[in-house]
Amino acid sequence: MALGRLGNQQRREAVLAMAAALETDAAQIVAANQADLQAAAADGLSSALVARLKLDAAKLEGAIAGVRQVADLPDPVGVRQLHRELDDGLVLERFSVPLGVLGVIFEARPDAVMQIASLAIRSGNGAILKGGREASRSCAAILEALQKGLAASAVSPQALDLLTSREESLALLKLDGLVDLIIPRGSNELVRFIQDNTRIPVLGHADGVCHLYVDREVDLGQAVRIALDAKTQYPAACNAIETLLLHEQTAADFLKQALPVFQAAGVRLRGDAGSQALGVAEAADETDWRTEFSDLVLSVRVVPDLSGALEHIRRYGSRHTDAICTTNGDTAETFLRSVDSAGVYLNCSTRFADGFRYGFGAEVGISTQTLPPRGPVGLEGLVTYRYQLRGDGHIAADYASGVRAFTHRDLPL
Repeated sequence: MALGRLGNQQRREAVLAMAAALETDAAQIVAANQADLQAAAADGLSSALVARLKLDAAKLEGAIAGVRQVADLPDPVGVRQLHRELDDGLVLERFSVPLGVLGVIFEARPDAVMQIASLAIRSGNGAILKGGREASRSCAAILEALQKGLAASAVSPQALDLLTSREESLALLKLDGLVDLIIPRGSNELVRFIQDNTRIPVLGHADGVCHLYVDREVDLGQAVRIALDAKTQYPAACNAIETLLLHEQTAADFLKQALPVFQAAGVRLRGDAGSQALGVAEAADETDWRTEFSDLVLSVRVVPDLSGALEHIRRYGSRHTDAICTTNGDTAETFLRSVDSAGVYLNCSTRFADGFRYGFGAEVGISTQTLPPRGPVGLEGLVTYRYQLRGDGHIAADYASGVRAFTHRDLPL
């Protein structure tokens, strides 16, 4: 497509024009979001969805800053990744190229429109966006601003489009051959439905069941602070912890400090027998270990040691983001090497699992699949590569017969 052939500066200027248009239309966007929030309140939407839906002036300002950060990132397109002489006059190269057209389906999260649109344009991709009904006014206002920005650039406003109905989103899932990647952002049910109903590759995660393990050797004050942030800084986020694992030798001391802190923050704790004996009020059942609460609810389990924590994460985790608090270097390295998640952290909050915080400017989503891209997906996850081979009458038969031989000499990138 024409967008993929534009130069770095043209795509960069287009993203900056999008950011400027968002600033110009900021009042209209916030007003549209207020209308969506009022409708959501009338419809009785969950607190987690309402939190994701909210786009006030401060949050919009932060999102626009993220768009500008995307513009300033290195160009991901046209990077020569391989340069190899196969034989005299026969040279192989591999270059990064855009994926093509992205189909993005999300619930609430009107800020996702800005994040995904800026990443798509910067990486030379078109994007078809479908927001949830609850965010319809916000998404329409944002897309109108983005297209105004593109109209003032070398990129056609038609590089971005917004679907408005369920029928259109179902039709999008059938456009294999035209759409190159589907990116869902929303509930487990949404992601699984999309994965089950399209032949287009899907990038996304179905669950965000994140864990924090507090080891026997630990700075308790630091661990309590990290646990509080990882649960309460934004409980509706997929990178908030849902389960707290406590080494049996530190559980009592940790909970003595943590219980009043969690109570003051409005967090409900659901624990196993061991943590209940130490003051956790509610009992956890088997489903709690697998649940992404997306709310001020946290399950707590006492484990005998590091191996017990690793086994729990292996059994119940979603391979999103898991963390350990410990002062023991060997224990830390064992945890970091053993947990098979997209993000594995030491002595810090799981809330850092985010494209903006990683310096990506924004993210199109978080992938928990084993194959790349994995974790917060920024520009590098929106390009693929193409091999180019230049020769001068070379034919394979000459190498099969021994007339010619390969040199396979790497050349400077």
